[in-house]
Amino acid sequence: MSSIPQSKEELEQAIGDSFAKLMVDYRSIPKAVARECAIEGNNKGTTISVCDTVAYLIGWGRLVLKWCARRAKGLSVDFPETGHKWNQLGLLAQSFHDEYQAWDYDELLDELVETTDEILALIASFSNEELYETAWYEKWTLGRMIQLNSVSPMKNIRTKIRRFKKVQITP
Repeated sequence: MSSIPQSKEELEQAIGDSFAKLMVDYRSIPKAVARECAIEGNNKGTTISVCDTVAYLIGWGRLVLKWCARRAKGLSVDFPETGHKWNQLGLLAQSFHDEYQAWDYDELLDELVETTDEILALIASFSNEELYETAWYEKWTLGRMIQLNSVSPMKNIRTKIRRFKKVQITP
């Protein structure tokens, strides 16, 4: 399998694999350090917490679901999100952190599981043709848009989480 999924089956596999590995890492982090700001943030020179990384993944997952729900109803979609442009992703990330700031670590992990399950159910509802053989947003297929906003950030964040664990948790 190439590193970028090219089919429905590969996309489902990539999300499943990346998510499973990431959750093993998340579940090994003590709740006591989950709000410690020691991870490189999305905005240059910022640090975020483990909880913020979970909020980030939830935020992007919920956006993917929102895009698809709006499209299914024949409504327009503001990409990436109303009030944000593609060149303002740091601000969008901060909005995700803010939205979930009061959530408990376990609640965040539960929400990430639910969001990922919903994305997998969404993918299951589409044919391979709908996901990979039709432009969905500009030149991008729906499958590629889902991958860019689920698998890619999961892999990126897992690298950051593993670095955090090595420095903050391992003696």
